[in-house]
Amino acid sequence: MSDKIITNNIKALRFNNGEITQADLADHIGVTRQTILAIEAAKYAPSLELAFKIATFFSVSLEEVFQYVDAD
Repeated sequence: MSDKIITNNIKALRFNNGEITQADLADHIGVTRQTILAIEAAKYAPSLELAFKIATFFSVSLEEVFQYVDAD
């Protein structure tokens, strides 16, 4: 059984939605810019609630923001 990791498209979503900064996104969803940075870099997996907040902010599904893929 291979390991899985959570990847994301947050950086692309920020860019495609008016080049929103990490700080602006963080302010809107109630976290720090460092949290957004860590999630984008796949160094931190967000809680389910935070994942929904991010998807809702961009008006997309969770699957359009986050993917659970093989680490290979």
